[in-house]
Formats: sequence, C-alpha cells, structure tokens
Amino acid sequence: MAIDAYGNTLTSSSSTTTTSSSTVNPNGVLGKDDFLKLLMLELKYQDPTSPMDSEKILTQTSQLATLESSENTTKALTTLASALTASAQFTGISAIGKVADTGSNAIQLTDGSNTEFQMYFPSDATTGNVHILDVNGKILKTMAIGATNAGVAQYSWDGTNDSGTKLDAGIYYADASYTKADGTSATTRVGLYPIDSIKFDSGKTYAKLGSSYVDFSTIKEITNN
Repeated sequence: MAIDAYGNTLTSSSSTTTTSSSTVNPNGVLGKDDFLKLLMLELKYQDPTSPMDSEKILTQTSQLATLESSENTTKALTTLASALTASAQFTGISAIGKVADTGSNAIQLTDGSNTEFQMYFPSDATTGNVHILDVNGKILKTMAIGATNAGVAQYSWDGTNDSGTKLDAGIYYADASYTKADGTSATTRVGLYPIDSIKFDSGKTYAKLGSSYVDFSTIKEITNN
C-alpha cells in the first residue's frame, strides 16, 4: 500500500486511466480557466436556431468573475498567513537570551508525589529562602537555600507545611528572596526564565524556559533582564 501526494491510498488495482486523470487534474477541482473553456464550448456548439439566452451568459460570466475573485482572495490570504508565520518566527528568534514572564508562579501538588519546580536567579545568591504560598499569599513552607550560582535552579517540595503536615493536592505558588554576592537583596519566582532556544512545530513557535518548552503565545512579557 502506498500514499500519493494528496493523501490518497494507492493499490495495485489502480488502472492506468485513473493514474492519467489524476495527473491531469489531481485535485479533481475545476478552476476559472476550465469554466471559461466550458462556456466557450457552449457558445461554439449552441443551436443557431435557438441561441443561448443572453441572461444565462451574463449569469455564467458573473459566476466566473466571482470564482476568480475568490481564488485571488485565497491566494492573498495564503500569502498573508505565510508572512505572519515568518514574522512570528523572527520575533521568537530575536527573543533568545531575554527573560520571559509566563504571568504566573503557580505550581501543582499531586497526591503521592513531590512537586518539582525551577527558579531563575539572574545573579549568584549567597543565602536565601524559597517560599511556598497559598492563594492568599500566606507562606506555608520555607525552604532555606545555600549558595546558588546564577541560572536556573531545581527544587523539590514534599507537599508539607512548616509543621510537617501534608497539604491537600492542588495549586500553590512559589517565590524566593535571597542575598546576592554584593550583599544586596533580591527576589525571584516561578514563571520567570531566560529564553534558551526557540522551536517551531506544526506552525507554532515554542520557547524553551528552564527545562520545558511553552507556547510562545502564552508568554505575558519579555524583558532584557
């Protein structure tokens, strides 16, 4: 079994005639030139004693003009879609190295497993704390961090609060406050990551944030740092 360029299944029983007709008009669709030829043939072989009604000719001519206009519109939209896709790809490539904000620092806790998440530190951190918060911003868990190099750091939360009580599965939030090597304080959170690379798949643009690829259209903001 084989598949032709139009997605049709070809079998050994396909006749030469079928192959020939597919080559002449593989899509089986009549274009404006075909309609014009048909109209000319109608006029050529019409009965001289009973010529074609002029109103009918005008109707067919009008339909031909409509068909041509539709084809031109389709071509223009196809060209526009290609241009927009190229523009989106260029925008994605130019964003590499900048910091993307997904607009949320949410993490998900699932029953029976730890929650893995990442945070981006623009500069080296000497000390600091990672905070797990509820929807109201209340700190439920504080995890101390030691010296951390600039870049994306990986963390794991066992789902307990500071008292050791296991929390219900659901959505929580994560941020961090830390001291930089120069002694100044800074903060960061889940959802802020540098764009390491860009991937194109099925007409969509994806940005690599941390260890994951996300749809470029879901990014809320891009900054230089």
